Amino acid sequence: MMGGTKEQGEWVYSDELPVHEVTLSSYYIAQTEVTQELWQAVMGNNPSEYRDPKNPVEMVNWFECCDFIAELNRLTGKNFRMPTEAEWEFAARGGNKSQGFMYSGSNTIEDIAWYRVNSYLTPPPMPHHVATKAANELGLYDMSGSVYEWCSDIYGEYPSEPQIDPVGPQSGTGHMSRGGAWDADANMCRVSSRMPAAPLVEDWNLGLRLAL
Repeated sequence: MMGGTKEQGEWVYSDELPVHEVTLSSYYIAQTEVTQELWQAVMGNNPSEYRDPKNPVEMVNWFECCDFIAELNRLTGKNFRMPTEAEWEFAARGGNKSQGFMYSGSNTIEDIAWYRVNSYLTPPPMPHHVATKAANELGLYDMSGSVYEWCSDIYGEYPSEPQIDPVGPQSGTGHMSRGGAWDADANMCRVSSRMPAAPLVEDWNLGLRLAL
């Protein structure tokens, strides 16, 4: 069930409704966000504001992420891509091992996420290395907090009827990003929270995670 399910509490926004049934084909999703060292190895540059090889790459817009993936696929012969919004949420919820948490892997956000409160405890506030908080039920790190993660979908309203492998609307002005960030409030780090952004937006709290 995708959207603002009961464990998401009173923070659910209208664009997380209606809750609807989704069936997905099998897929892979990366254990961590794309790091700066991976981006550097593929693209030969590091666009990030807060530079550290083990940190998630940030300051990358949606089109730049498409270019990165195209080059990665050229180098590897694979077919990496951004996850769909539904794939992202299913993985963040723990997939078939889900225990129904508000955040990705826990109801206690400090256990699994870098977000506004704990990122600001030690000045200066900034992103942290990937995989330094606990993983979720699938062994995936930082799907709550760290950086928002671009998805392939264009932003749109949820349907009420069941969906199979949804890919979002065909047109619109923004693409989806999910998961909250190191400078985001706790409610934005919930597994059903949605954050649309114009595809040319670059920010120090916006990166990506690979799917396959």
